[in-house]
Amino acid sequence: MPTIAATDWLYALVKNPETAAQIVGQHDEASDVSFIPTFKTKDDAQQGLLQLPTTRGAKYEVQALIVEDLQRYAAEKGFILFVLDADGRVLEQIPPQA
Repeated sequence: MPTIAATDWLYALVKNPETAAQIVGQHDEASDVSFIPTFKTKDDAQQGLLQLPTTRGAKYEVQALIVEDLQRYAAEKGFILFVLDADGRVLEQIPPQA
């Protein structure tokens, strides 16, 4: 049973927030799944950023976003949402929403 509601806020990583803002997505080769890593707390997101591959020279910022907005963005881009802990373990999967 999901613990995250569409009206809740999660923290996501935004690449180049001041120029060409883009929510960071990842692809898990082993399971062939494209996902947006999200976190319940800002601290977890900042720690999680250290665990994720990044683009050299790009700026990253942690931003709070409402879940239903993240779901719509994920649907448009072909992603699902993973709620991760600070160590990168998946706590919950949230499907995209059209």
